[in-house]
Amino acid sequence: MTGNDPQVNWASFGQARAELGVNFVRILGYFREDGVKSVSQIEEAMRSQNSAAMVIPAHTLKGEARQFGADMLGDLAEEIETIARLCVERHDTPTHALEQVVQLRPLFESTLQLLEREANPLVERRPVFGRRSLAG
Repeated sequence: MTGNDPQVNWASFGQARAELGVNFVRILGYFREDGVKSVSQIEEAMRSQNSAAMVIPAHTLKGEARQFGADMLGDLAEEIETIARLCVERHDTPTHALEQVVQLRPLFESTLQLLEREANPLVERRPVFGRRSLAG
């Protein structure tokens, strides 16, 4: 776990882990499933130039990402949601969100990998402050 990771706010992640307790890993799994669905829905909405269809999956992804401290992902989803909402108001297509939508899947996948690696109880942790590992 890194304190200074731009993709994940590890303090928020730790707080979510503490608050969710034994349900943490299961709920992280729901985040994976919902996130995969949301990213696909956003990409499909972009392909079909449907601003309205982007709003809910972007909003959902934003909230779930921030729950786990995935601030960069939450911020990107919020940008997409904001652009989509403005486009709906203006009866416009979401072409201005293309750059963000292109960044979304790789950021989601790399963030999820970080979260799942940290959540895995079988992952060997680095020694803390100079303690030597017993493994070697």
